[in-house]
Amino acid sequence: MKRRTWMMLATLLLIGIFSFAVFGCGGGGGTDTGPAAPSEDPKAAWPKSLTIGAASIGGTYYVYAGGWSSVIEKATGIPAAVEVTGGPNHNMQLVHNGDLDLGMITMGPAWEGYHGEGDWTGGVKMTNVRAIFPMYNTYSQWWAFKDSGITSINDLSGKTVGVGPAGGTAGTYHPRFLELLGINATPRQAGLSDLVSQHLDKQLNANSFAAGIPVAGILETAAQRPIVMFGIDGEARDKICQEWPFWSPTVIPASAYEFLTEDVETVGMWNMAIAAKDLPDSLVYEIVKGVFENHDMMLTAHQAAEETIAENAAKNDWLLMHPGAIKYYEEIGVELPDAVYPPEYQK
Repeated sequence: MKRRTWMMLATLLLIGIFSFAVFGCGGGGGTDTGPAAPSEDPKAAWPKSLTIGAASIGGTYYVYAGGWSSVIEKATGIPAAVEVTGGPNHNMQLVHNGDLDLGMITMGPAWEGYHGEGDWTGGVKMTNVRAIFPMYNTYSQWWAFKDSGITSINDLSGKTVGVGPAGGTAGTYHPRFLELLGINATPRQAGLSDLVSQHLDKQLNANSFAAGIPVAGILETAAQRPIVMFGIDGEARDKICQEWPFWSPTVIPASAYEFLTEDVETVGMWNMAIAAKDLPDSLVYEIVKGVFENHDMMLTAHQAAEETIAENAAKNDWLLMHPGAIKYYEEIGVELPDAVYPPEYQK
């Protein structure tokens, strides 16, 4: 009897010790739950890698994107791969569809893509993109060999002229320029490096591109043959700007290229970096902050980054901006147009 009583007491004691270990050390349902769990790390939602949509090899986009990818990795620790694409049109499509995280666009194709205008959109409104920072002005640039006799856009009638890739700014608008101005030229669309080779092989009478300055393909051509550069000026320029208001008069300074002896009047439009709408706000904030705080790295990649300054964010007066980017601009006191604040933005 005593033995059974002792065993029951021992059993009850063990149960008590077990209950204290489980419930007394935070597992119970009491009101005192101890210190609150730390908040979730915002970086937990960041992707392991990023992709940037650039354009064809040899153009400003591709070189600029290389510098941007280095800045992203420095600022966030995330590797960013640069993808060869057809340019702004293609980048709008790829970012909208979720095939790219980041991209580079000019405001003309951005307008058409966002509103589903232009044959290339197929009527699809590409609204899953958000602007994040200003890049630089795109200049409409045209050039020919000095011994060709071509010195202006009006001399291109009856000639074959390169206009960049089909999805790029030049590939989209330069054929339209020629048509609007009644210049009966034959546009040829391809990547800039291919067009430079065709030009040097005398398969083209002239070449053109729309990008920041200087353009690597133009420098390559000038290193092998004397060339003349021309733009779009006078009545032709006025006609184009009236037809497409996102193009505006601008000047290529003589300092942009060693072979220039004077400024070249032409038309231009702004470039913006874009991000997928669903990229985390905290990540986009760090990317934008990194770009402006590492401006020297951007300049090392391409001279066009001289215009990549926060104040130029206001050059975008209609394309919705990512909330992560807005947070950065508001912190440093840059005023943004009301029209760029998206529905998902929370103060």
